[in-house]
Amino acid sequence: MLREIVFYGFCFPTLTLVFGVGLLLSWALERLLSSSGLYQWAWHPALLRFCFYTLISCTLSLLVYH
Repeated sequence: MLREIVFYGFCFPTLTLVFGVGLLLSWALERLLSSSGLYQWAWHPALLRFCFYTLISCTLSLLVYH
């Protein structure tokens, strides 16, 4: 597994890409939940968004580095 990605001569850790994909996936999940109206049942929507982002990013990083 690559530990770093070279982009225009700059080295970035693979986690940068993982966090970017996690951000896109959590954004898509947020759009799905808000269009279905499930956010009205959340106590704190911002905390729910953060938890989804953390869960998705950690899962992706475990899949990449395992």
